[in-house]
Amino acid sequence: MHYSVGVEYALHCLIYLATPSVKPVLTVKELAEFQGISETYLSKIFTKLSKNGIVKATPGVTGGYQLKKDPSIITFWDVVQAVEGEKQIFRCKNIIGTCALHDKKTEAEECPGKVDCLINDVMLDAEKQMELYLKEKNLKWLTEKLEKKLTKEYQDLTADWFNG
Repeated sequence: MHYSVGVEYALHCLIYLATPSVKPVLTVKELAEFQGISETYLSKIFTKLSKNGIVKATPGVTGGYQLKKDPSIITFWDVVQAVEGEKQIFRCKNIIGTCALHDKKTEAEECPGKVDCLINDVMLDAEKQMELYLKEKNLKWLTEKLEKKLTKEYQDLTADWFNG
């Protein structure tokens, strides 16, 4: 299983947009500089987040991006789907079809060992469990956890950096 680093950058940037002590509208330039990544790369991520209704662009001199919905509604799964698109983690290649016993039968005959692929069933079930878990975690939950975990000094430094 592999999600791109874009998911991680998206979640980190969304944290700052969801943090009450940070101004509500941030530019991609500010976020990219803070994260130490390319503005062009982050801009592509924010385009995906915007197209999926997670953030909205605010035009003008003081423009940038802000959350389009309440942080309690934006789940980790929403962010994964926005950045990665809808794709299955496991794709069954039906390799049982290349089994030596299967090859001995004609198309009209059915292999005596043919059953629903249990491997595929387990993998799809695991993927569904992960989806359900990621749907339980949202930006509000994440910001609350970080408020408890990060030092007040670090939180203040972060807010000061963004708020100027």
